[in-house]
Amino acid sequence: MFKNFNLDKLKNGLSKTKKRLFDGIQEAISTKAVIDEDILDELEEILISSDIGVDTAMNVIKNTRAELYYESDRSKLNITQIIKNELESILLKDDKIASDKSSIIDKKPHVILVVGVNGAGKTTTIGKLAYNYKNAGLNVLIASADTFRAAANEQLEIWANRAGVKIIQKSTGADPSSVVFEALENAKLNNVDVVLIDTAGRLHTKSNLMKELEKIRNVITKVIPHAPNEVFLVVDGNSGQNALVQANEFSKSTKLTGLIVTKLDGTAKGGVIIQISAEQKIPIKYIGVGEGIDDLQDFDSKEFIEALFS
Repeated sequence: MFKNFNLDKLKNGLSKTKKRLFDGIQEAISTKAVIDEDILDELEEILISSDIGVDTAMNVIKNTRAELYYESDRSKLNITQIIKNELESILLKDDKIASDKSSIIDKKPHVILVVGVNGAGKTTTIGKLAYNYKNAGLNVLIASADTFRAAANEQLEIWANRAGVKIIQKSTGADPSSVVFEALENAKLNNVDVVLIDTAGRLHTKSNLMKELEKIRNVITKVIPHAPNEVFLVVDGNSGQNALVQANEFSKSTKLTGLIVTKLDGTAKGGVIIQISAEQKIPIKYIGVGEGIDDLQDFDSKEFIEALFS
């Protein structure tokens, strides 16, 4: 929808993951005259070390082995292409078309609930999303419902100002649901197109956090029956396997419609995107490849794999 995609930025952002994955594959196969079982086992280890996950890596190599059985061309270039195709197929089959501008305007406000643990980049991601929607010509409102952390309010206000959008917030300790209620009523009154709702990333216990999310969701549905339209989980690309754990936990409490993976420019663990897609079947909507306000990009699975193997 935003058409916010830059291949050079993506390649630069994925350079550490590429070094571990693609460069690792090239180094492994360059030491062998022929592709045998030993090299396939080594390739499996490389996939696992890139945080693609044990089960996913095993399936990729299993399919690669099966394809090589019927393949006369066992060249190094060909085996790299086979693995590339296998990884691409995992992402492609779970892609979903993002909401376009016309569908948002037809049924507004378009409400997006953003969840995730503290430190994943949730607050900054909301600011970048707001900027993208604003640039698409939409009227955007942010609801600062993480009232348990004073810094969240301040940080989100800074990002709202950067994006040039309005923000609804209350003092620290206020009921998050009351912030959401006020924001949605404001949105209806002022013909807002998109409402982005920030939520707490940590309460006293995990169960408290999930109950609070359920409460917020109920308030949203009461005020706007067709909402929330999207529930995005923000995970830190650096967290590797923890990102998968977070996806599992949040999925238990609320139906996730999309994943946003941040900080990919600073990690060698970008392969976790493939693992989450394979195991959770949650479509990746956006990825963060830099700290700038325009560095939240639309996720393109084909270009993602291309950037890793180019």
